[in-house]
Amino acid sequence: MEKKISGGDYFSLGMCAFGGLGIEGIYAYLLEPFLYKSSMQNWSGLQIIFHWIITCVTWGVLSYILIRKAASKYQFQISDEKKMKKWQWACVILCILFITGMNYIDWNGFKVLIEFQRKGALLFTFQHIYYAFETVLFMLIVVFMQKAFELWFKRTDFPFGGILCGITWGFAHTFTKGSIYVGLEGIIIGFLFGITYLLVNKDIKKTYVVLFLMFIL
Repeated sequence: MEKKISGGDYFSLGMCAFGGLGIEGIYAYLLEPFLYKSSMQNWSGLQIIFHWIITCVTWGVLSYILIRKAASKYQFQISDEKKMKKWQWACVILCILFITGMNYIDWNGFKVLIEFQRKGALLFTFQHIYYAFETVLFMLIVVFMQKAFELWFKRTDFPFGGILCGITWGFAHTFTKGSIYVGLEGIIIGFLFGITYLLVNKDIKKTYVVLFLMFIL
Protein backbone atom coordinates (compact mmCIF):
# COMPACT_ATOMS: atom_id res chain seq x y z
CA MET A 1 0.00 0.00 0.00
CA GLU A 2 1.14 3.55 -0.72
CA LYS A 3 2.08 5.61 2.29
CA LYS A 4 -0.49 8.30 3.02
CA ILE A 5 0.96 11.80 2.86
CA SER A 6 0.76 13.40 6.28
CA GLY A 7 1.47 16.71 7.93
CA GLY A 8 4.66 15.21 9.27
CA ASP A 9 6.02 14.86 5.73
CA TYR A 10 5.65 18.59 5.10
CA PHE A 11 6.83 19.46 8.61
CA SER A 12 10.04 17.58 7.85
CA LEU A 13 10.51 19.60 4.66
CA GLY A 14 9.98 22.81 6.59
CA MET A 15 12.52 21.80 9.23
CA CYS A 16 15.00 20.91 6.47
CA ALA A 17 14.58 24.44 5.10
CA PHE A 18 15.18 25.84 8.59
CA GLY A 19 18.20 23.59 9.02
CA GLY A 20 19.51 24.84 5.69
CA LEU A 21 19.61 28.36 7.07
CA GLY A 22 21.69 27.03 9.94
CA ILE A 23 24.34 25.72 7.58
CA GLU A 24 25.54 29.28 7.19
CA GLY A 25 26.48 29.26 10.86
CA ILE A 26 28.77 26.28 10.28
CA TYR A 27 30.50 28.20 7.50
CA ALA A 28 30.65 31.50 9.41
CA TYR A 29 31.66 30.29 12.87
CA LEU A 30 33.61 27.09 12.20
CA LEU A 31 34.92 26.43 8.70
CA GLU A 32 35.74 29.91 7.43
CA PRO A 33 37.33 31.26 10.64
CA PHE A 34 39.58 28.19 10.52
CA LEU A 35 40.34 28.83 6.84
CA TYR A 36 40.94 32.59 7.17
CA LYS A 37 42.55 32.44 10.65
CA SER A 38 40.24 35.24 11.79
CA SER A 39 36.68 35.78 12.99
CA MET A 40 33.92 37.09 10.73
CA GLN A 41 34.28 40.63 12.09
CA ASN A 42 37.79 40.82 10.64
CA TRP A 43 37.13 39.38 7.18
CA SER A 44 38.07 41.31 4.08
CA GLY A 45 35.51 42.32 1.47
CA LEU A 46 36.50 39.42 -0.79
CA GLN A 47 36.21 36.94 2.07
CA ILE A 48 32.72 38.22 2.88
CA ILE A 49 31.71 37.90 -0.78
CA PHE A 50 33.08 34.34 -0.87
CA HIS A 51 31.04 33.54 2.25
CA TRP A 52 27.90 34.84 0.58
CA ILE A 53 28.61 32.89 -2.61
CA ILE A 54 29.11 29.50 -0.94
CA THR A 55 26.09 30.14 1.28
CA CYS A 56 23.92 31.00 -1.74
CA VAL A 57 25.08 27.90 -3.62
CA THR A 58 24.27 25.72 -0.62
CA TRP A 59 20.86 27.31 -0.13
CA GLY A 60 20.09 27.14 -3.84
CA VAL A 61 20.87 23.41 -4.06
CA LEU A 62 18.89 22.66 -0.90
CA SER A 63 15.89 24.68 -2.07
CA TYR A 64 15.88 22.87 -5.39
CA ILE A 65 16.00 19.48 -3.65
CA LEU A 66 13.15 20.36 -1.29
CA ILE A 67 10.93 21.73 -4.06
CA ARG A 68 11.63 18.70 -6.27
CA LYS A 69 10.91 16.30 -3.42
CA ALA A 70 7.62 18.05 -2.60
CA ALA A 71 6.57 17.84 -6.24
CA SER A 72 7.72 14.31 -7.06
CA LYS A 73 7.08 12.49 -3.79
CA TYR A 74 4.05 14.39 -2.46
CA GLN A 75 2.67 15.87 -5.72
CA PHE A 76 2.76 19.29 -4.07
CA GLN A 77 3.04 22.17 -6.52
CA ILE A 78 4.06 25.58 -5.17
CA SER A 79 3.86 27.60 -8.36
CA ASP A 80 0.13 28.30 -8.64
CA GLU A 81 -0.74 31.81 -9.85
CA LYS A 82 -3.95 33.23 -8.43
CA LYS A 83 -5.74 36.57 -8.68
CA MET A 84 -6.13 38.86 -5.69
CA LYS A 85 -8.82 41.30 -4.61
CA LYS A 86 -8.13 44.96 -3.88
CA TRP A 87 -8.43 44.55 -0.12
CA GLN A 88 -5.83 41.80 -0.25
CA TRP A 89 -3.39 44.05 -2.10
CA ALA A 90 -4.06 46.79 0.47
CA CYS A 91 -3.27 44.43 3.35
CA VAL A 92 -0.09 43.22 1.67
CA ILE A 93 1.09 46.81 1.22
CA LEU A 94 0.35 47.48 4.89
CA CYS A 95 2.46 44.46 5.87
CA ILE A 96 5.36 45.76 3.76
CA LEU A 97 5.03 49.24 5.27
CA PHE A 98 4.87 47.85 8.78
CA ILE A 99 8.11 45.90 8.41
CA THR A 100 9.74 48.82 6.62
CA GLY A 101 8.76 50.99 9.60
CA MET A 102 10.27 48.49 12.04
CA ASN A 103 13.50 48.48 10.05
CA TYR A 104 13.50 52.28 9.87
CA ILE A 105 13.36 52.50 13.66
CA ASP A 106 16.06 49.84 14.13
CA TRP A 107 18.39 51.36 11.55
CA ASN A 108 17.57 55.03 12.19
CA GLY A 109 16.80 55.37 8.51
CA PHE A 110 15.97 53.32 5.45
CA LYS A 111 17.82 50.01 5.68
CA VAL A 112 18.47 49.64 1.95
CA LEU A 113 20.05 53.10 1.69
CA ILE A 114 22.17 52.70 4.82
CA GLU A 115 23.47 49.31 3.64
CA PHE A 116 24.42 50.81 0.28
CA GLN A 117 26.24 53.69 1.96
CA ARG A 118 28.09 51.42 4.37
CA LYS A 119 29.06 48.63 2.00
CA GLY A 120 29.46 50.25 -1.39
CA ALA A 121 28.12 48.99 -4.70
CA LEU A 122 29.99 45.67 -4.89
CA LEU A 123 29.28 44.34 -1.39
CA PHE A 124 25.74 45.72 -1.56
CA THR A 125 25.08 43.78 -4.77
CA PHE A 126 26.36 40.47 -3.44
CA GLN A 127 24.57 40.98 -0.14
CA HIS A 128 21.24 41.37 -1.92
CA ILE A 129 21.89 38.27 -3.99
CA TYR A 130 22.41 36.59 -0.62
CA TYR A 131 19.07 38.05 0.57
CA ALA A 132 17.39 36.67 -2.55
CA PHE A 133 18.46 33.10 -1.72
CA GLU A 134 17.70 33.55 1.97
CA THR A 135 14.18 34.63 1.05
CA VAL A 136 13.61 31.33 -0.76
CA LEU A 137 14.34 29.25 2.35
CA PHE A 138 12.22 31.42 4.63
CA MET A 139 9.42 31.17 2.09
CA LEU A 140 9.74 27.37 2.01
CA ILE A 141 9.50 27.26 5.81
CA VAL A 142 6.21 29.17 5.58
CA VAL A 143 4.87 27.10 2.67
CA PHE A 144 5.70 23.65 4.03
CA MET A 145 4.76 24.40 7.64
CA GLN A 146 1.48 25.88 6.46
CA LYS A 147 0.68 22.72 4.53
CA ALA A 148 1.68 20.51 7.47
CA PHE A 149 -0.64 22.20 9.94
CA GLU A 150 -3.47 22.44 7.43
CA LEU A 151 -3.36 18.66 7.13
CA TRP A 152 -3.23 18.27 10.90
CA PHE A 153 -5.91 20.80 11.86
CA LYS A 154 -8.03 20.88 8.68
CA ARG A 155 -7.93 24.69 8.49
CA THR A 156 -6.62 26.77 5.61
CA ASP A 157 -7.39 30.28 6.92
CA PHE A 158 -4.86 30.53 9.75
CA PRO A 159 -1.16 31.46 9.27
CA PHE A 160 0.36 28.35 10.79
CA GLY A 161 3.39 28.66 8.53
CA GLY A 162 4.06 32.20 9.65
CA ILE A 163 3.90 31.26 13.32
CA LEU A 164 6.41 28.43 12.84
CA CYS A 165 8.61 30.63 10.68
CA GLY A 166 8.53 33.31 13.36
CA ILE A 167 9.36 30.89 16.16
CA THR A 168 12.30 29.37 14.30
CA TRP A 169 13.53 32.76 13.10
CA GLY A 170 13.10 34.31 16.53
CA PHE A 171 14.94 31.47 18.26
CA ALA A 172 17.81 31.55 15.78
CA HIS A 173 18.23 35.33 15.98
CA THR A 174 18.02 35.36 19.77
CA PHE A 175 20.89 32.87 19.79
CA THR A 176 23.05 34.44 17.05
CA LYS A 177 22.43 38.09 17.96
CA GLY A 178 22.23 37.59 21.72
CA SER A 179 19.11 39.75 21.93
CA ILE A 180 15.59 38.83 23.03
CA TYR A 181 14.32 41.99 21.32
CA VAL A 182 15.75 40.86 17.97
CA GLY A 183 14.18 37.44 18.57
CA LEU A 184 10.76 38.99 19.20
CA GLU A 185 11.12 41.02 16.03
CA GLY A 186 11.83 37.78 14.17
CA ILE A 187 8.63 36.27 15.53
CA ILE A 188 6.60 39.26 14.36
CA ILE A 189 8.19 39.30 10.91
CA GLY A 190 7.75 35.55 10.47
CA PHE A 191 4.08 35.88 11.42
CA LEU A 192 3.64 38.62 8.82
CA PHE A 193 5.31 36.36 6.25
CA GLY A 194 2.62 33.78 6.95
CA ILE A 195 -0.14 36.38 6.74
CA THR A 196 1.25 37.54 3.41
CA TYR A 197 1.31 33.99 2.03
CA LEU A 198 -2.40 33.67 2.74
CA LEU A 199 -3.22 37.18 1.49
CA VAL A 200 -1.72 36.42 -1.93
CA ASN A 201 -3.78 33.20 -2.06
CA LYS A 202 -0.62 31.10 -1.74
CA ASP A 203 0.66 32.38 -5.09
CA ILE A 204 4.33 31.52 -4.76
CA LYS A 205 5.59 34.14 -7.22
CA LYS A 206 3.81 36.97 -5.44
CA THR A 207 4.86 35.56 -2.07
CA TYR A 208 8.51 35.56 -3.07
CA VAL A 209 8.47 39.13 -4.40
CA VAL A 210 6.72 40.50 -1.32
CA LEU A 211 8.92 38.61 1.13
CA PHE A 212 12.04 39.78 -0.69
CA LEU A 213 10.85 43.38 -0.44
CA MET A 214 10.29 42.86 3.29
CA PHE A 215 13.87 41.62 3.57
CA ILE A 216 15.54 44.53 1.84
CA LEU A 217 13.40 47.57 2.73
